[in-house]
Amino acid sequence: MTVASQVKQCLSSLKGIEASLNTFSIETEDEEVRQVFHETCLTTRKVIGDIEKRIGELEREEPQYNGF
Repeated sequence: MTVASQVKQCLSSLKGIEASLNTFSIETEDEEVRQVFHETCLTTRKVIGDIEKRIGELEREEPQYNGF
């Protein structure tokens, strides 16, 4: 497995985690817990953005990784 495919797999996992955190924040009735899930979701979104930038860099540096 190439580094690019591992990074893309990581991105996919993070998007799933983000979706779960968002669902948990919507479904919980405890306001404090809801806030924690929401803040964690926002942090996860930032990490996703950083990884998406890195994937763009990888694809520019190594064109053979485009679309994997």
